[in-house]
Amino acid sequence: MKSLVIDADRHTPDTLDAVHVEQHDIETRAGECRVAVTLAGICGTDLQILQGYAGFSGVPGHEFVGVVETAPDGDRHWIGKRVVGEINIGCGTCDWCRADTANHCPTRTVLGIVGRAGAFASHLSLPAGNFHIVPDTLDDEAAVLVEPTAAACEILTQVDIGPRARVGVVGDGRMALLVGQVLRTTGADVTLFGKHDWKLQVARDLGLDAKRSADDVPTSTFDVTVDVTGRPAGLSRAMELVRPRGTVVMKSTFHGETPITLWPAIVDEVTLVGSRCGPFADAIALLTGGQVHIGPLLAGTYPLEEFGAAFNAARSELKVLLQP
Repeated sequence: MKSLVIDADRHTPDTLDAVHVEQHDIETRAGECRVAVTLAGICGTDLQILQGYAGFSGVPGHEFVGVVETAPDGDRHWIGKRVVGEINIGCGTCDWCRADTANHCPTRTVLGIVGRAGAFASHLSLPAGNFHIVPDTLDDEAAVLVEPTAAACEILTQVDIGPRARVGVVGDGRMALLVGQVLRTTGADVTLFGKHDWKLQVARDLGLDAKRSADDVPTSTFDVTVDVTGRPAGLSRAMELVRPRGTVVMKSTFHGETPITLWPAIVDEVTLVGSRCGPFADAIALLTGGQVHIGPLLAGTYPLEEFGAAFNAARSELKVLLQP
């Protein structure tokens, strides 16, 4: 068994000096299943972890598809199943967990982000309650994007977006392209704003309206804007574009602070919504139904040992996968 490990105590931001592959036994926690990881996806949060986000040490990675190898009594029917998994593991007894919102459990662990080894490894440990079966019609490359697609679907559980809505998605990276496709399923008029011509062309090829962020676009135009830039400036741009009494959805997580002037949000009575993890079942349905396309996003697959090349590619390309 092998894992990609980050040693935060020795880490210098923007380098891979404290990242290495280890050969060792991978712990399967009590009451949990062991999953052989087939593919894992590098996302913006993983790149931010290399910057020091969440002070994480250990095995990163939270987007995965794999096959269940072992399971405790009562969960053995999962053995041999191809699965994806929700990344938050709660205590199971607090009010949040009893309300089926373990993603806000105060003592939760989060796969590859908080207190738990992640998916950049040959195997991982996860409770069976976090699993979702991958349909036979969904290949591994699409299945590994269930988790970020679910995060995009979360917006639709938080904000009422109808076919008459005007939506601006600020960002042109992998997550922004998923968000744009998911929000388009409502029939809304969705415009994606970015700064990379080739990524904007990918958006157009996916059927999205795409513009450069620097284009002369009237401010206070959109009913809903979504910051998916992963950069501090993205929220300011999303607030410029939203209309009075509109909604700004904050999807960016990154290491550091976001300097922003808030008085316009008060004067224009703008609603700010934080948005994180979302419904896997909805994401699987959109991917299997062909409403979300991932082919144009895929930039390459690397073995775990070539993590340096993989991370460097992920900084400039769209979706990069690891094959542990």
